Amino acid sequence: MICMVQWVPCYPDLQEAVLKAIEGAIALSTASQQKIDLCSLIQKDLCVLQKIVIWRLINRQGSSCQNHSVCIYSVYPGANWNMMDSNASLQQKVIQRKIIHIDFDAFFASIEIRDNPRLSGKAVAVGGASDRRGVIATCNYEARRFGVHSAMSSAHAMRLCPELKIIPPRFSVYREASSEAHAIFQQYTDLIEPLSLDEAYLDVTGTHLCRGSATLIAEEIRQKIFQKLNVTVSAGVATNKFLAKIASDWNKPNGLFVITPEQVDDFIFDLPVKKIHGVGRVTSEKLHKKGIKTCGQLRQYSILELSRWFGSFGERLWELSRGQDDREVQTSRRRKSLSVEHTYDKDLAGLEDITAQVIPLLEELQERYQRIEKEYEVHKHFVKVKFADFTQTTLEESLPATGENVKEHFTQLLIRAWERGGRPVRLLGLGVRLLDLREERALEQLELFEKKIMGLV
Repeated sequence: MICMVQWVPCYPDLQEAVLKAIEGAIALSTASQQKIDLCSLIQKDLCVLQKIVIWRLINRQGSSCQNHSVCIYSVYPGANWNMMDSNASLQQKVIQRKIIHIDFDAFFASIEIRDNPRLSGKAVAVGGASDRRGVIATCNYEARRFGVHSAMSSAHAMRLCPELKIIPPRFSVYREASSEAHAIFQQYTDLIEPLSLDEAYLDVTGTHLCRGSATLIAEEIRQKIFQKLNVTVSAGVATNKFLAKIASDWNKPNGLFVITPEQVDDFIFDLPVKKIHGVGRVTSEKLHKKGIKTCGQLRQYSILELSRWFGSFGERLWELSRGQDDREVQTSRRRKSLSVEHTYDKDLAGLEDITAQVIPLLEELQERYQRIEKEYEVHKHFVKVKFADFTQTTLEESLPATGENVKEHFTQLLIRAWERGGRPVRLLGLGVRLLDLREERALEQLELFEKKIMGLV
C-alpha cells in the first residue's frame, strides 16, 4: 500500500520537516506492521508536528497562504516514497483521495415496496403503529410530499397523510439487503466505512478498476445494486467524506453527483451553512443572526473569531467552509457512546413513575456495555427526557468523584432533566460516553513517535 497525504496550508520552509515526519511515520509503520493514523492525534493534540505547522499558519496569517506543503493523515505498512519519482515535486507526490458516499433512497420503505408491488405509487412509511405511540423510521418520497419525515410520531404522520401505509419494520430483511450491497462494494475496495444499514463511505483511491475513475465506479455500483436488489441508491463522489456526503444528497433520489477537485472552491462558496454536518437549528440561527448564510460568508471570519463564538466547533466550521476534511474512511467504526431508551404506552405522570424506570433501563444498558467493556471505558453519563408535547432535553455529566453509585447518579440526572419541563413524559433514555481504549494505546505510541521526531527522546 502507499503513503496517503493531503494538502494543507503551510510555510514552504517547513516542508522539509514535514517530509521527515512522513519518512519517520513510514519507518515506524514498517517496523510495527501497523497502520499509523496521525489524523486522530492531530485532532486531539496541538503539540503534534503536523498540527503545529497548521496552527502557526492560522495564528500568523489566517487563511492567506495556499498550496504550499503537505500534511500526512495516515501511513500504511510498506508505504514508500520510492513508489513515486524521487525527483517529483511535492505537488506531484500528493495522492488525491477519491471518496464515494453511497446512500439508499428511502431504504426501508423501498424494500417494503419491492416485496409488495401493490404499494408502488402510494405513500408508504416504516415505523410503529400510530395507536401505540409509534415513530416513523423512514418513508418514501410520496409520503414526504405531505410533510411526513423520519422521527415523526406515527399519529402525526397519519394526520398529515391519512392514506399513509405504515409498515412494521423487518430488520432482518434490511440487514440482508445491506449485506448484499456491501458484497458489491467489496468488488471495488476493502476500505468501506458503514454508517448505518443504508449508507457507507468507500475509499477507492488506489483502485485501477474502471480506469481508476471514482465516477465510473460509483455508477457501476448503482447499477449493480439495482440489478441485484431492485432498489435504487444515490451516490456522491468527491475528494473527502464531507463533500461526498453532501454530493450524494444533491441529485436524490436515484442520482449521482460529482465534485471534482477543481470545482470544490466554487461549490463550497455558495453552499448554505445549514448543509454543514453538525450545524443544527441553534447553530444555524446563531450564524444567520450574524449575517452568515453561506460558506462564502463564513470564510470572512478568522478561526479565532469562530472559536470564540462556537468553541471547539469553530475550528471545524473554518475547515469545512473551505471544503477541508481530513477524516479517513474507517473500516472499523469505533463507538463514542452507548445508550438505551424506551417510549412508554402511557405518559409517566411524575417523578415517582420516572425514577421507577431507572433500574430496568440501567440493566439493559449494563448488559449492552458488558459486550464491549474490554474495548471502552465510561467517562460520562447522560440522560434524555422527551415530554408528552414532544419537546425534549438531555443532560450529561462526568462520572461523580464522590462515592455516588451509578444508579444514584442516573436517577439524579433524570430528576434534574425532568425539572426543566416538569410535565408528563413519553420517553426516557440513559447513556454513557466512551473512551476508546485501543485509541488511547495508539495515542501513547504516537506521542512517543512525536518526541522522537522532535528530538526529545
